[in-house]
Amino acid sequence: MKTWHTIALALAFAGVSANAVGGLAVGPDYRRPSTPTTTNFTDSALGAWKEATPADAIARGDWWRLYHDSVLDDLEVQAAAANQDLKAAVARVTQARALARNAKADFFPTLSLDPFMVRVRQSENALNPAPNQLGNSFAVPFDLTYELDLWGRVRRAFEGANLDAQARLAAFENTLLVLRVDVAQNYFTLRTLDTERAILRNTLGLRRDALGLVNARYQGGAASELDVSRAETELNATEAELLATDRRRAEVEHALAVLVGKPASEFAVKELPLDADTLPPVIPAGLPSDLLERRPDIAEAERNLAAANARIGVAKAAFFPVVRLTGVAGFESMDVETLFNWESRVWSLGPSITLPIFQGGRNRANLKRAQAVFEENAAGYRQRILVAFKEVQDALTGARLLSQQADAQERSFASARKTAEISNTRYRAGLVSYLEVVESERTALTAERESARITGQRLVTSVQLIKALGGGWADSSLPRLAASRR
Repeated sequence: MKTWHTIALALAFAGVSANAVGGLAVGPDYRRPSTPTTTNFTDSALGAWKEATPADAIARGDWWRLYHDSVLDDLEVQAAAANQDLKAAVARVTQARALARNAKADFFPTLSLDPFMVRVRQSENALNPAPNQLGNSFAVPFDLTYELDLWGRVRRAFEGANLDAQARLAAFENTLLVLRVDVAQNYFTLRTLDTERAILRNTLGLRRDALGLVNARYQGGAASELDVSRAETELNATEAELLATDRRRAEVEHALAVLVGKPASEFAVKELPLDADTLPPVIPAGLPSDLLERRPDIAEAERNLAAANARIGVAKAAFFPVVRLTGVAGFESMDVETLFNWESRVWSLGPSITLPIFQGGRNRANLKRAQAVFEENAAGYRQRILVAFKEVQDALTGARLLSQQADAQERSFASARKTAEISNTRYRAGLVSYLEVVESERTALTAERESARITGQRLVTSVQLIKALGGGWADSSLPRLAASRR
């Protein structure tokens, strides 16, 4: 039993030694770098901004329910369940977590059982020839190896792998957010096109009525052949526009099919034009700018930066000696019958030290590379924050200007519609040519379609703001978020 006690004591000593130097880990400890800041966002109720502190763990909730649209709700559920890009992101998270567990295994000793049996013939011309040149050898050894993490190489490697896993999780959250945003944007684009289709179908009916009227006047001698030709041209042009809009709608619907993980030929969204009550959600007054900190892309960039910092420590640890404790214990015998007898026991135990004396500059180059990777990630992190500021400001400015544009466009459409009505009345009275009717109705159609497009743009821009803020807001969470700023 003395053999096993010796090995147990050696392992205990190794553990104590590792704990004694547990606080020693070469390489810099991670500190978040300074980042660009802004005092306020214009065009918004957002408060002052501060240095970014990723808070992607804060719940985003089902932000798309702000639009109170059951069809959108159903599409979001389908996309989250069946989108293939999202499934690939889940697999990447699983891979990264497995790599982190693999790195954690280096904290523990490795123990393996390597039994073997050989039959050996000794040379008769050897320096000390054996009396019997033929013999057997049976062995059942346990091999043990344990690296004493004196310089923190293992700890830094695990730290980097763990941060990589967190970054992949943030990347998954970003993929999910982008997916949900793409579904919402494509859905509102689809509804905008449905609105245009309804306008064009209504206009098509009016164009047919107008052609009938012009033909009747032409038969009665009150209109020219040119008027008939113009009326036919407008009818055909409207039919062509309707078909082009149908094609664009089909393309958007097919894009939605891909997002929800279905074949385009087996997917359809019912026609649902926008109405006067379809408006983007109102941004609450006093919305805390802390919402921006939930952006998963910022969290991913920050964790990649921290992982790169940990790998500087791994590169620095390569300059120092590696101390390993190795041991073998088991049984060895020339006969199977005596293999497990106590007298057949064998063991060995001792440290091994590997000291890098000359590596041809490899370690220094690896350190330079690790430091450069950190600088690259630091620049990417700062750039990501600048992009976040831009995207929030773009969405806020767009929301404000589109609201004003919508009001102006409604006034323009009302005027154009009135002009078209007057032109039709004057034409029936024989006061003007049909060209004036064509031009006024064409202007009214363009104005009406532009009003529909602006309404759709307002909805899409509101989705872009939600994405820029990291995913919506909920009234119940606003007081808590606001309190966290004080």
